[in-house]
Amino acid sequence: MQVAENIKTITSRLPDYVTLVAVSKTKPESMIMDAYQAGHLDFGENKVQDLAEKYEHLPKDIRWHFIGHLQTNKVKYIAPFIHLIHGVDSLKLLRTIDKEGEKNKRVISCLLQLKIAEEESKFGLSKGDITALLASEEFRSFQNLNITGLMGMASYVEDENQINREFATLKSFFSELKETVLSNDPGFKFLSMGMSGDYELAIKNGSNMVRIGSSIFGERHYNK
Repeated sequence: MQVAENIKTITSRLPDYVTLVAVSKTKPESMIMDAYQAGHLDFGENKVQDLAEKYEHLPKDIRWHFIGHLQTNKVKYIAPFIHLIHGVDSLKLLRTIDKEGEKNKRVISCLLQLKIAEEESKFGLSKGDITALLASEEFRSFQNLNITGLMGMASYVEDENQINREFATLKSFFSELKETVLSNDPGFKFLSMGMSGDYELAIKNGSNMVRIGSSIFGERHYNK
C-alpha cells in the first residue's frame, strides 16, 4: 500500500506541531481510503464539486480542507461540513462564508491568503488589504467565521533564495498580526505554507501546516 507508506514516511519527517494536509485533488476515493485507513484525517481539495462528492461517499470524520480559489457562489455547497477554507482573498468571500455559516448554524474556520509570490497568476491579499480588513467594522460584525491563520504560496521557481524570502515575508507578517491586531485571539495559530517541493523550507520558516499531494499520491492524473 504505497499511499499508506508515503504518509508514514512524510509524517515521520515532520515536527509534531505540523499538520499534514494530504492534497487529494484529482485522486480517486480508493487512494484517499488507503490514507484514511493508515490513520490520516486531513485532506485537501481544490474543486467544490469533487469535494462535495467525496464528502458524500467517504467517512464523516475526515477533515476536509478547501485549498483552491473559492468562488462566492460555491460556498454553500461546502459550508455544512468544511473543516478549513484556505486562501480567503476578499471581504466579499468572507461575507458569503459568514452568511452560509449562519444558515448551517456553525462557525467556519478560514485562513487569509497573503500574496507572497511574484507571479501574476497567484491570488492573495496584500499586507495592507489584510490589516484594513481585520480593522473593518464589517469584519468585526461577523459571527459565523473564525480567522485561524494565514496561507501563502511561494513562486514556482528553482531559486531557493527567492522561495525562502517569500516564506520569511509570510512568517514575519503572521508574527506581526499575532503581536498586534490579533494579540487577544488564541485561535489565530495556523501558518499554512509549503507543498511537496518546498515544505521542508517552509517549516524552517515557521510553517505549521503543509499541503502535500504528489509525494503521497504520486503525480496528478485528471481522469476519475
